[in-house]
Amino acid sequence: MDIKGRPEPPMGLLRRLDAGARAGFPACFTAFLIILAAVPVGAPGLIQALALPGIFFWTIFRPAAMPAPVVFLLGLLQDLLSFAPLGAGVLTLLVVHGVALRWREVLVRQSFLAAWLIFCAFAAGAAGLGWALEAVLGWHLPPTTPGLTQFGVSVGLYPMLAWVLTRLHTAMRRAELAL
Repeated sequence: MDIKGRPEPPMGLLRRLDAGARAGFPACFTAFLIILAAVPVGAPGLIQALALPGIFFWTIFRPAAMPAPVVFLLGLLQDLLSFAPLGAGVLTLLVVHGVALRWREVLVRQSFLAAWLIFCAFAAGAAGLGWALEAVLGWHLPPTTPGLTQFGVSVGLYPMLAWVLTRLHTAMRRAELAL
């Protein structure tokens, strides 16, 4: 009980650790998905297809836990693990992050179907931007198949990832409200 005029006691070590873990979870979980996707299983575009939904979802529902410097580091990790030109994935994820952050107030109120369709537009834009960056950086027109594959895999995986991420987000909100 908070008595008026008296400051609230400082958080204990366990509460600070819990708050820190919850704040860092979105970035760590997205990094885990990127690293897990780097395992050679023969699925093309899987790294980008798992990074994009994570950035999109956490930017909308926990923007404080997914700031631009974290997105930069996740994009760099994506570029390094996928052997893409350095900066292409970084720029793509930062653009997705910025646009999602800008439209956050609208996106957070949408139904799942509307959010999925909006994500489809984001994924198409990200695939197109990735293709354009590869064309500019390589001074040749790359094939469109990898970009279309990345788009298809990303759009196909989004419902499953959104379901898992929604459950995790709900559990984190419940834990915060219980404090």
